[in-house]
Amino acid sequence: MASSGKRSSAGALTDTFFTVTELARDLSVTPRTIRFYEDKGLVSPRRAGTMRVYTKRDRARMVLILRGKRLGFSLREIKEYLDLYDIDPTQGSQLRLLLNRVRERLEGLEDQRLALEESIDELKEIEAQALAALAREDAEKKAAG
Repeated sequence: MASSGKRSSAGALTDTFFTVTELARDLSVTPRTIRFYEDKGLVSPRRAGTMRVYTKRDRARMVLILRGKRLGFSLREIKEYLDLYDIDPTQGSQLRLLLNRVRERLEGLEDQRLALEESIDELKEIEAQALAALAREDAEKKAAG
């Protein structure tokens, strides 16, 4: 349903445009979060008087931004990825960059997983040593008393 951005009788903008509050609610974030990404130049809403209006394209960009952050990408990496889409509508460059970034992120996460597994093993060993020492102490107290 195309819209000129006029409000329906319920007071909400139509399918084509979102206010910051509507977009925030739709994406389960705060309006402040959306304004943060706007300040960083990742989304550029239109203006209807003093009100920001976000398009479906802005919403799609926000979905990609939030997904990128959730997966651990930096704002710089996300911006680079989004900017490539504007430059290359065929998405070839964007997909190549995405593939490289995903591989780098996977490698980093695998390294973190190994480090976590080593830390967990070491902590379990320390826990076992502490429990054994307490058991010895308790046994010595019982034997002495």
